[in-house]
Amino acid sequence: MKNLHEYLKISPAVQKALDEGRPVLALESTIISHGMPYPQNLETARLCEAEARKHGVEPATVAIIHGKLCAGLTDEELEYLAKAGPKVAKASRRDLPILAARGADGATTVAATMIVAAMAGIRVFATGGIGGVHRGAEVTMDISADLEELARTPVAVVCAGAKSILDLGLTLEYLETKGVPVLGYRTETLPAFYTDESDFKVDYRMDSPEEIAAAVTAQRDMGYPGGMLITNPIPHQYAMPKDVIDAAINQALAEAKEQGVKGKATTPFLLARVCELTGGESLKSNIKLVLNNVALGAQIAAAMH
Repeated sequence: MKNLHEYLKISPAVQKALDEGRPVLALESTIISHGMPYPQNLETARLCEAEARKHGVEPATVAIIHGKLCAGLTDEELEYLAKAGPKVAKASRRDLPILAARGADGATTVAATMIVAAMAGIRVFATGGIGGVHRGAEVTMDISADLEELARTPVAVVCAGAKSILDLGLTLEYLETKGVPVLGYRTETLPAFYTDESDFKVDYRMDSPEEIAAAVTAQRDMGYPGGMLITNPIPHQYAMPKDVIDAAINQALAEAKEQGVKGKATTPFLLARVCELTGGESLKSNIKLVLNNVALGAQIAAAMH
């Protein structure tokens, strides 16, 4: 891509790993600026990077800093994003060229992280949960850009399913229409972020990182344009009871409607409200499931090398 080097900045550590053919795992930054409060967000970001390294994989946390699309951040940059919090733009596909042109900062969503990872040559990405089809989307058309990105960008995404604030059935239907395989790691059931239970099935169960790596490699070798969704249930001891989380989500959704919360403000509002309604238990679950996803993502990235 012409002039891409003007916009893309790969950290020396990530570049070295790529040059040497070592595994690299992309991590997103919306979870730092918009997904958790300070200082838990900074602690979690550092823990995620340490978890990847524990498996012999170089972490590449993705963000936009002063207009540069960064694959790999310094500890100072992580701290900067964590402290700035929601003041940093939440950046999806549509926002990247504007932030780059303005020399602005952005915390990348799943979609934007996939784009930057693909530009840098990184094939696996671990996150908390993906966006999806929002409840009532048949009227509002509120569908996350994450799903469209999974259909077009060749990066495998490891997550704990879609957040149960969404319409999980419609999210699966959308992914099926777009030809995105949805895999379950050691499960046939689609996990629902805070809980390992849902009423929906994944397309295929996979029982080892090597089996997943083989499927991702086959998809790449066939020249498919899109990615693959790997759903990894939250460890059962950290999962929240389905009735508790459903009650909190339903209350948060009602409040969002009442207050007219829409668009990209919806998910941060709902996550913060669910955290309050569960007495902080959902935040603890969130941190555990992200680390669990990073561990699996690192194992898959390592198995692909």
